[in-house]
Amino acid sequence: MDSLTQIILGAACGEAVLGKKIGNRALLFGAIGGTIPDLDVFIGRLLYQNEIQAMAFHRGFMHSIFFAIIGCFVFGWLTYKLYDFGKRKQTTTLKDWVLLFFWSIFTHPILDCFTPYGTQLFTPFTNYRVAFNNISVADPLYTVPFLLCMIVLMFYNRERTKRKWWLKAGIYTSSAYMIFTIANKFHMDAVFEKSFKNKGIPYNRFSAQPTIFNNILWYAVAETETQYHLAYYSLLDKTNTTDNVITVDKNHGLLDMSDKNLNTLTWFSKNYFNLSKKEEADTYKYTDLRYPMLNPNDPNTSVFNFTLYKNKGEWDILPFAGSPPTQEDFKVFIKRLKGV
Repeated sequence: MDSLTQIILGAACGEAVLGKKIGNRALLFGAIGGTIPDLDVFIGRLLYQNEIQAMAFHRGFMHSIFFAIIGCFVFGWLTYKLYDFGKRKQTTTLKDWVLLFFWSIFTHPILDCFTPYGTQLFTPFTNYRVAFNNISVADPLYTVPFLLCMIVLMFYNRERTKRKWWLKAGIYTSSAYMIFTIANKFHMDAVFEKSFKNKGIPYNRFSAQPTIFNNILWYAVAETETQYHLAYYSLLDKTNTTDNVITVDKNHGLLDMSDKNLNTLTWFSKNYFNLSKKEEADTYKYTDLRYPMLNPNDPNTSVFNFTLYKNKGEWDILPFAGSPPTQEDFKVFIKRLKGV
Protein backbone atom coordinates (compact mmCIF):
# COMPACT_ATOMS: atom_id res chain seq x y z
CA MET A 1 0.00 0.00 0.00
CA ASP A 2 1.04 3.64 0.15
CA SER A 3 4.15 4.67 2.10
CA LEU A 4 2.25 6.28 4.99
CA THR A 5 0.26 3.10 5.64
CA GLN A 6 3.43 0.99 5.59
CA ILE A 7 5.10 3.38 8.02
CA ILE A 8 2.14 3.10 10.41
CA LEU A 9 2.08 -0.70 10.23
CA GLY A 10 5.85 -0.85 10.72
CA ALA A 11 5.56 1.47 13.73
CA ALA A 12 2.88 -0.80 15.21
CA CYS A 13 5.22 -3.79 14.81
CA GLY A 14 8.00 -1.85 16.52
CA GLU A 15 5.70 -0.99 19.41
CA ALA A 16 4.53 -4.59 19.76
CA VAL A 17 8.09 -5.91 20.00
CA LEU A 18 10.04 -3.20 21.84
CA GLY A 19 7.56 -0.54 22.97
CA LYS A 20 7.65 -1.58 26.60
CA LYS A 21 11.47 -1.37 26.68
CA ILE A 22 12.26 1.76 24.66
CA GLY A 23 8.93 3.58 24.31
CA ASN A 24 8.33 5.82 21.30
CA ARG A 25 11.71 4.99 19.81
CA ALA A 26 10.26 1.56 19.00
CA LEU A 27 7.70 3.30 16.78
CA LEU A 28 10.50 5.10 14.95
CA PHE A 29 12.59 2.00 14.33
CA GLY A 30 9.51 0.01 13.32
CA ALA A 31 8.57 2.75 10.85
CA ILE A 32 12.08 2.56 9.38
CA GLY A 33 11.75 -1.21 9.02
CA GLY A 34 8.37 -0.82 7.36
CA THR A 35 9.90 1.57 4.81
CA ILE A 36 12.89 -0.59 3.82
CA PRO A 37 11.16 -2.77 1.17
CA ASP A 38 10.01 0.30 -0.78
CA LEU A 39 13.60 1.47 -1.17
CA ASP A 40 13.64 -0.90 -4.16
CA VAL A 41 12.12 1.99 -6.15
CA PHE A 42 15.44 3.85 -5.85
CA ILE A 43 17.66 0.76 -6.04
CA GLY A 44 15.90 -0.38 -9.22
CA ARG A 45 16.80 2.88 -10.94
CA LEU A 46 20.42 2.46 -9.85
CA LEU A 47 20.58 -1.11 -11.16
CA TYR A 48 18.70 -0.60 -14.44
CA GLN A 49 18.93 2.10 -17.08
CA ASN A 50 15.73 0.79 -18.64
CA GLU A 51 12.53 2.12 -17.02
CA ILE A 52 10.59 -1.10 -17.72
CA GLN A 53 13.11 -3.26 -15.88
CA ALA A 54 13.38 -0.75 -13.03
CA MET A 55 9.59 -0.77 -12.63
CA ALA A 56 9.52 -4.58 -12.64
CA PHE A 57 12.16 -4.60 -9.87
CA HIS A 58 9.72 -2.84 -7.52
CA ARG A 59 7.84 -5.29 -5.29
CA GLY A 60 10.33 -7.95 -6.31
CA PHE A 61 13.17 -9.38 -4.22
CA MET A 62 12.97 -6.69 -1.51
CA HIS A 63 9.28 -7.53 -1.04
CA SER A 64 9.85 -11.25 -0.63
CA ILE A 65 9.70 -13.50 2.43
CA PHE A 66 13.30 -14.45 1.69
CA PHE A 67 14.41 -10.81 1.98
CA ALA A 68 12.49 -10.39 5.26
CA ILE A 69 14.36 -13.36 6.74
CA ILE A 70 17.77 -12.11 5.60
CA GLY A 71 17.03 -8.44 6.25
CA CYS A 72 15.87 -8.88 9.82
CA PHE A 73 19.24 -10.34 10.83
CA VAL A 74 21.26 -7.73 8.90
CA PHE A 75 19.33 -4.66 10.06
CA GLY A 76 18.70 -6.14 13.50
CA TRP A 77 22.41 -6.75 14.11
CA LEU A 78 23.43 -3.32 12.79
CA THR A 79 20.85 -1.50 14.89
CA TYR A 80 21.70 -3.49 17.99
CA LYS A 81 25.39 -2.60 17.63
CA LEU A 82 24.60 1.09 17.16
CA TYR A 83 22.01 1.25 19.94
CA ASP A 84 23.59 -0.88 22.67
CA PHE A 85 26.10 1.48 24.29
CA GLY A 86 26.33 4.02 27.12
CA LYS A 87 23.17 4.38 29.21
CA ARG A 88 21.31 2.09 26.79
CA LYS A 89 23.74 -0.79 27.34
CA GLN A 90 21.89 -4.09 27.89
CA THR A 91 18.45 -2.43 27.80
CA THR A 92 17.67 -4.43 24.66
CA THR A 93 18.87 -7.70 23.13
CA LEU A 94 19.87 -8.75 19.65
CA LYS A 95 16.77 -10.95 19.54
CA ASP A 96 14.58 -7.90 20.19
CA TRP A 97 15.97 -6.07 17.17
CA VAL A 98 15.85 -9.09 14.90
CA LEU A 99 12.17 -9.60 15.77
CA LEU A 100 11.39 -5.90 15.32
CA PHE A 101 12.86 -5.82 11.82
CA PHE A 102 11.41 -9.18 10.85
CA TRP A 103 7.84 -8.15 11.64
CA SER A 104 8.14 -4.62 10.26
CA ILE A 105 9.71 -5.86 6.99
CA PHE A 106 7.63 -9.04 6.65
CA THR A 107 4.24 -7.36 7.17
CA HIS A 108 5.04 -4.82 4.42
CA PRO A 109 4.81 -7.25 1.45
CA ILE A 110 2.00 -9.19 3.13
CA LEU A 111 -0.09 -6.00 3.22
CA ASP A 112 0.90 -5.19 -0.37
CA CYS A 113 -0.48 -8.56 -1.49
CA PHE A 114 -4.02 -7.33 -0.85
CA THR A 115 -3.62 -4.55 -3.45
CA PRO A 116 -3.92 -4.93 -7.26
CA TYR A 117 -0.28 -4.04 -8.02
CA GLY A 118 1.02 -7.49 -7.17
CA THR A 119 3.92 -8.61 -4.97
CA GLN A 120 6.64 -11.17 -5.80
CA LEU A 121 6.34 -12.71 -2.37
CA PHE A 122 8.24 -15.90 -3.22
CA THR A 123 11.22 -14.42 -5.08
CA PRO A 124 13.84 -15.75 -5.90
CA PHE A 125 12.07 -19.10 -6.31
CA THR A 126 9.36 -17.73 -8.61
CA ASN A 127 8.40 -14.34 -10.06
CA TYR A 128 4.69 -15.01 -9.51
CA ARG A 129 3.00 -11.85 -8.25
CA VAL A 130 0.46 -12.29 -5.47
CA ALA A 131 -2.44 -9.82 -5.78
CA PHE A 132 -5.77 -10.33 -4.02
CA ASN A 133 -7.25 -7.10 -5.44
CA ASN A 134 -9.46 -6.34 -2.45
CA ILE A 135 -8.14 -2.94 -1.34
CA SER A 136 -6.79 0.13 -3.12
CA VAL A 137 -3.11 1.05 -2.78
CA ALA A 138 -4.37 4.07 -0.79
CA ASP A 139 -7.50 3.78 1.33
CA PRO A 140 -8.10 6.35 4.11
CA LEU A 141 -10.58 4.11 5.93
CA TYR A 142 -7.78 1.61 6.53
CA THR A 143 -5.05 4.15 7.25
CA VAL A 144 -6.57 7.06 9.19
CA PRO A 145 -8.06 5.15 12.19
CA PHE A 146 -4.81 3.18 12.48
CA LEU A 147 -2.80 6.43 12.40
CA LEU A 148 -4.96 8.09 15.05
CA CYS A 149 -4.51 5.12 17.39
CA MET A 150 -0.73 5.28 16.97
CA ILE A 151 -0.71 9.03 17.66
CA VAL A 152 -2.77 8.64 20.86
CA LEU A 153 -0.52 5.76 21.95
CA MET A 154 2.55 8.01 21.84
CA PHE A 155 1.22 10.19 24.68
CA TYR A 156 1.15 7.33 27.19
CA ASN A 157 4.12 6.14 29.21
CA ARG A 158 5.56 2.87 27.93
CA GLU A 159 4.55 1.14 31.19
CA ARG A 160 0.87 2.13 30.94
CA THR A 161 -1.59 -0.59 29.92
CA LYS A 162 -3.55 1.99 27.90
CA ARG A 163 -0.62 2.16 25.50
CA LYS A 164 -1.11 -1.52 24.72
CA TRP A 165 -4.86 -0.96 24.45
CA TRP A 166 -4.42 1.70 21.76
CA LEU A 167 -2.00 -0.54 19.87
CA LYS A 168 -4.58 -3.31 19.84
CA ALA A 169 -7.31 -0.84 18.84
CA GLY A 170 -5.28 0.24 15.80
CA ILE A 171 -4.51 -3.31 14.71
CA TYR A 172 -8.04 -4.62 15.31
CA THR A 173 -9.72 -1.67 13.56
CA SER A 174 -7.55 -1.87 10.45
CA SER A 175 -7.85 -5.67 10.36
CA ALA A 176 -11.64 -5.50 10.65
CA TYR A 177 -11.77 -3.11 7.70
CA MET A 178 -9.46 -5.40 5.72
CA ILE A 179 -11.83 -8.32 6.37
CA PHE A 180 -14.70 -6.16 5.10
CA THR A 181 -12.80 -5.43 1.85
CA ILE A 182 -12.15 -9.16 1.34
CA ALA A 183 -15.86 -9.95 1.75
CA ASN A 184 -16.68 -7.05 -0.55
CA LYS A 185 -14.29 -8.46 -3.15
CA PHE A 186 -16.29 -11.71 -3.33
CA HIS A 187 -19.51 -9.73 -3.67
CA MET A 188 -18.11 -7.49 -6.42
CA ASP A 189 -16.71 -10.44 -8.38
CA ALA A 190 -20.18 -11.97 -8.39
CA VAL A 191 -21.75 -8.68 -9.55
CA PHE A 192 -19.34 -8.27 -12.46
CA GLU A 193 -19.58 -11.93 -13.45
CA LYS A 194 -23.35 -11.60 -13.67
CA SER A 195 -23.09 -8.25 -15.46
CA PHE A 196 -20.80 -9.55 -18.20
CA LYS A 197 -22.98 -12.62 -18.71
CA ASN A 198 -26.10 -10.46 -18.96
CA LYS A 199 -24.35 -8.45 -21.67
CA GLY A 200 -23.53 -11.64 -23.57
CA ILE A 201 -19.77 -11.09 -23.30
CA PRO A 202 -17.98 -14.46 -23.74
CA TYR A 203 -14.99 -13.50 -21.59
CA ASN A 204 -11.99 -15.75 -20.99
CA ARG A 205 -11.19 -14.12 -17.65
CA PHE A 206 -11.83 -10.91 -15.75
CA SER A 207 -10.24 -8.92 -12.96
CA ALA A 208 -12.00 -6.62 -10.49
CA GLN A 209 -10.58 -4.12 -8.01
CA PRO A 210 -11.62 -1.05 -6.01
CA THR A 211 -10.93 2.41 -7.38
CA ILE A 212 -8.49 4.72 -5.63
CA PHE A 213 -9.12 5.96 -2.06
CA ASN A 214 -12.26 3.87 -1.45
CA ASN A 215 -13.88 0.43 -1.40
CA ILE A 216 -17.26 1.56 -2.68
CA LEU A 217 -16.71 2.11 -6.41
CA TRP A 218 -15.19 -0.90 -8.18
CA TYR A 219 -13.79 -1.44 -11.65
CA ALA A 220 -13.52 -4.62 -13.71
CA VAL A 221 -11.89 -5.59 -17.00
CA ALA A 222 -13.02 -8.69 -18.91
CA GLU A 223 -10.95 -10.22 -21.72
CA THR A 224 -12.21 -11.81 -24.94
CA GLU A 225 -10.14 -12.92 -27.95
CA THR A 226 -9.68 -9.47 -29.49
CA GLN A 227 -11.15 -7.00 -26.99
CA TYR A 228 -11.39 -5.85 -23.39
CA HIS A 229 -14.64 -4.85 -21.73
CA LEU A 230 -14.49 -2.27 -18.94
CA ALA A 231 -17.18 -1.73 -16.30
CA TYR A 232 -17.85 0.02 -12.99
CA TYR A 233 -20.14 -0.82 -10.10
CA SER A 234 -20.77 1.07 -6.86
CA LEU A 235 -22.11 -0.32 -3.60
CA LEU A 236 -24.52 2.61 -3.77
CA ASP A 237 -25.96 1.56 -7.14
CA LYS A 238 -29.70 0.89 -7.10
CA THR A 239 -29.38 -2.16 -9.39
CA ASN A 240 -27.63 -5.47 -8.69
CA THR A 241 -25.65 -5.39 -11.97
CA THR A 242 -23.98 -2.77 -14.12
CA ASP A 243 -25.25 -1.93 -17.60
CA ASN A 244 -22.61 0.49 -18.91
CA VAL A 245 -19.75 -1.55 -20.41
CA ILE A 246 -17.03 0.11 -22.50
CA THR A 247 -15.24 -1.98 -25.15
CA VAL A 248 -11.69 -1.37 -26.36
CA ASP A 249 -9.64 -3.31 -28.90
CA LYS A 250 -6.50 -5.13 -27.79
CA ASN A 251 -4.36 -4.17 -30.80
CA HIS A 252 -1.68 -6.55 -29.53
CA GLY A 253 -0.55 -7.16 -33.11
CA LEU A 254 0.90 -3.66 -33.42
CA LEU A 255 4.16 -4.83 -31.84
CA ASP A 256 6.11 -8.03 -31.34
CA MET A 257 5.57 -8.41 -27.61
CA SER A 258 8.09 -11.27 -27.40
CA ASP A 259 10.85 -8.65 -27.15
CA LYS A 260 12.59 -8.94 -23.76
CA ASN A 261 11.49 -5.56 -22.39
CA LEU A 262 8.00 -5.68 -23.90
CA ASN A 263 7.53 -9.19 -22.53
CA THR A 264 8.41 -7.88 -19.06
CA LEU A 265 5.84 -5.13 -19.49
CA THR A 266 3.08 -7.58 -20.44
CA TRP A 267 4.03 -9.77 -17.46
CA PHE A 268 3.75 -6.69 -15.25
CA SER A 269 0.23 -6.03 -16.60
CA LYS A 270 -0.78 -9.71 -16.37
CA ASN A 271 -1.56 -9.34 -20.09
CA TYR A 272 -4.36 -6.84 -19.44
CA PHE A 273 -3.17 -4.14 -21.85
CA ASN A 274 -3.93 -2.49 -25.16
CA LEU A 275 -1.77 -0.65 -27.69
CA SER A 276 -2.34 2.31 -29.97
CA LYS A 277 -0.02 4.08 -32.43
CA LYS A 278 1.10 7.60 -31.60
CA GLU A 279 2.01 10.28 -34.11
CA GLU A 280 5.77 10.05 -33.56
CA ALA A 281 7.63 7.33 -35.46
CA ASP A 282 8.14 4.06 -33.53
CA THR A 283 6.15 5.42 -30.61
CA TYR A 284 3.10 3.72 -29.07
CA LYS A 285 0.69 4.22 -26.21
CA TYR A 286 0.60 1.28 -23.80
CA THR A 287 -2.34 1.20 -21.36
CA ASP A 288 -2.36 -1.14 -18.37
CA LEU A 289 -6.06 -1.98 -18.18
CA ARG A 290 -5.90 -3.56 -14.74
CA TYR A 291 -6.25 -0.03 -13.42
CA PRO A 292 -9.41 2.06 -13.91
CA MET A 293 -10.01 5.23 -15.87
CA LEU A 294 -10.56 8.33 -13.81
CA ASN A 295 -13.58 9.16 -15.95
CA PRO A 296 -15.68 5.95 -16.02
CA ASN A 297 -17.10 6.95 -19.40
CA ASP A 298 -13.82 7.69 -21.18
CA PRO A 299 -11.15 4.96 -21.72
CA ASN A 300 -8.66 7.68 -22.68
CA THR A 301 -8.54 8.85 -19.03
CA SER A 302 -6.81 5.68 -17.86
CA VAL A 303 -4.19 6.80 -15.35
CA PHE A 304 -1.79 3.87 -15.76
CA ASN A 305 -0.50 4.34 -19.29
CA PHE A 306 2.94 4.72 -20.82
CA THR A 307 4.59 5.94 -23.98
CA LEU A 308 6.61 3.15 -25.60
CA TYR A 309 9.67 4.30 -27.52
CA LYS A 310 13.12 3.12 -28.58
CA ASN A 311 15.93 4.15 -26.24
CA LYS A 312 19.41 3.22 -27.46
CA GLY A 313 17.90 0.48 -29.60
CA GLU A 314 15.78 -0.99 -26.78
CA TRP A 315 12.10 -0.55 -26.00
CA ASP A 316 11.59 1.72 -23.00
CA ILE A 317 8.74 3.72 -21.47
CA LEU A 318 7.90 7.23 -20.43
CA PRO A 319 5.60 6.69 -17.42
CA PHE A 320 2.14 8.18 -17.11
CA ALA A 321 1.95 9.72 -20.55
CA GLY A 322 -1.05 11.63 -21.79
CA SER A 323 -3.14 14.57 -20.68
CA PRO A 324 -3.65 15.10 -16.94
CA PRO A 325 -7.18 14.48 -15.65
CA THR A 326 -9.52 17.45 -15.85
CA GLN A 327 -11.83 18.83 -13.20
CA GLU A 328 -14.72 17.40 -15.20
CA ASP A 329 -13.14 13.91 -14.99
CA PHE A 330 -13.07 14.19 -11.20
CA LYS A 331 -16.71 15.28 -11.14
CA VAL A 332 -17.75 12.27 -13.24
CA PHE A 333 -15.75 9.95 -10.97
CA ILE A 334 -17.40 11.29 -7.79
CA LYS A 335 -20.82 11.14 -9.43
CA ARG A 336 -20.28 7.49 -10.39
CA LEU A 337 -19.05 6.65 -6.88
CA LYS A 338 -22.35 7.94 -5.49
CA GLY A 339 -24.23 5.37 -7.55
CA VAL A 340 -26.67 5.39 -10.45
